[in-house]
Amino acid sequence: MSTTYTIDTSTSRAHPTPSPVRRLTVPAIRDHKGKQPLVVLTAYTVRMAQLLDPHCDLLLVGDSLGQVIYGLPSTIPVSLDMMCAHGAAVVRGSWHSVVVVDMPFGSYEASPAQAFESAARILKETGAAAVKLEGGAVMAETVAFLSARGIPVIGHIGLTPQAVNALGGYAARGRSEAEAAKILSDARAIDAAGAFAIVVEGVVEPLAIAITEAVACPTIGIGASAQCDGQVLVIDDMLGMFERVPRFVKRFDDVAARISAAAERYAADVRARTFPGPEQTYQPKN
Repeated sequence: MSTTYTIDTSTSRAHPTPSPVRRLTVPAIRDHKGKQPLVVLTAYTVRMAQLLDPHCDLLLVGDSLGQVIYGLPSTIPVSLDMMCAHGAAVVRGSWHSVVVVDMPFGSYEASPAQAFESAARILKETGAAAVKLEGGAVMAETVAFLSARGIPVIGHIGLTPQAVNALGGYAARGRSEAEAAKILSDARAIDAAGAFAIVVEGVVEPLAIAITEAVACPTIGIGASAQCDGQVLVIDDMLGMFERVPRFVKRFDDVAARISAAAERYAADVRARTFPGPEQTYQPKN
């Protein structure tokens, strides 16, 4: 049985509550290949996980938190400590989705042994079900090493944000025949190594379709194609928390504007001394 956490509104503390529904499993996610598309969103906090969990198949604790939570210029500075802290929060706030935690830059590239040490720490400290790592054929040995030792892995190919310095930016990949062939080869290598899913990011649509048809595991697109086996977006992008909207993002709300408007109304009430009012203050008992 899974465990979720409810927030005590009087103390803001999280209390564990048994859930009568079991979480989805990694094999169940892999079995989605060619079936109903997988729904994936990023989450970084308990409360966001609680809100997103009923609607998602996977919750990804992405290293994108470096930018959207900490205001860092890229994902490069993100640490294992950050990923473990936020991963544990998302696990506490969910009961249904498979929780996957990104392995941050520098925590897995040196060797399969280094990757195992980092991944084992993530799973132990967070309770998550799997990790995600970036890279193609060069990471196939590491994916196989982790998978053989009981650590489920999602691969990530195409536009890989941790390699932004080498790629020279965030432009779409696979426009040339040579690059498309390399990315397709990367997908096949990660699939053969045992990844249970592959994120395909920022590639031209025909390549995303070709990858989806070429691999046995589900593909999860972001800036790829609706023909992928699932889709993922950064929750802050999807909710409209930032002014910039990447081409591959559809805004499903404008939460930033609503937060700003609420703060404006609050400020006006405070300055007018209309808040707090009788309903928000404590009076002596007669």
